[in-house]
Amino acid sequence: MAGSTGTMKAFQGHRLGEVEAFAVEERAVGTPGAGEMLLRVEATALGFVDALVMRGLYQVQPAVPFVPGGEIVGRIVALGAGVTGFLPGQRIASWQFGGGLAERAIVKAANSVAVPDDLPSPEASALILDFLTAYYGLFDRGQFQAHYTLLVTGASGGVGSAAVQLAHASGGSVIALASGEAKLRHVARLGADMVLDYRNPDWRAALKARFPGGVDRVFDPVGGSLLEPCFRSLAKHGRHLVVGFASGEGIAKLPTNLPLLKSGELAGVDARYLGESDPERVREILGVIFRMASRQQIRPVIAQTFALADAPAAFRALAAGDRIGKVVVLP
Repeated sequence: MAGSTGTMKAFQGHRLGEVEAFAVEERAVGTPGAGEMLLRVEATALGFVDALVMRGLYQVQPAVPFVPGGEIVGRIVALGAGVTGFLPGQRIASWQFGGGLAERAIVKAANSVAVPDDLPSPEASALILDFLTAYYGLFDRGQFQAHYTLLVTGASGGVGSAAVQLAHASGGSVIALASGEAKLRHVARLGADMVLDYRNPDWRAALKARFPGGVDRVFDPVGGSLLEPCFRSLAKHGRHLVVGFASGEGIAKLPTNLPLLKSGELAGVDARYLGESDPERVREILGVIFRMASRQQIRPVIAQTFALADAPAAFRALAAGDRIGKVVVLP
């Protein structure tokens, strides 16, 4: 990027750390380089990874000053050299490592896709990463089919609730693991056929009573102490999809005799790697997701929206344990 197109407000930090290390400041806008586009940001969704990155706890360390927020929806202001297939004024969604909590953002055209006219920007931003991860996990890594049964851990969370909706929309049977009445009611409304409170020590017995042969797939963004009992709940030739470790209990270990006894598989779901290795597949998946949302087959769940000036409050809301849905920032 070369030159400048004025200044903008951005929530940035000159060092990585807690939210107190970041502030809304004036920052140069810059101009898009080859293969890039300048957006007027309309909405940026936040997720668990954003908090890790800003604190310096993610596996990749960004350069500073750093602007968080990688699930971005906005309108194109300017195109860099070599960009085709997009037009100024067009509304697009883009996914990247950061830059979204600002009035303007420079994004790569290769990591961008058009947003349907009837899908509002906040909703579109809330679909990007969670539904991409869930779709990639279920259908690319999990080969999920309409007659399958799916057990989802952390089903009220962003990625878990996306998996519940996508599996339900595809015709599968969904068993949702969550905690507390509010979250259990929430996942039932999203289409779960059976809801179980994982704090109940008898949840596996209840699952086995209804599905004595086991489940075909486990979608697991939680890990920890749930890993082994969920893997034990698989049917023969089942597959356990490892999506994340939201439990905070560390990396769980699985006895290697269990895959043998189940003729089962443990498969990793890394959407970041997909974005790096096959951005065209990401664009395809997001196109499908946006069309499904436009047809109301799925819906993003937004917990709260915040103005850019209230970005610190948005990150505090992101950390709330009772939160149901995405946090979205609107410039």
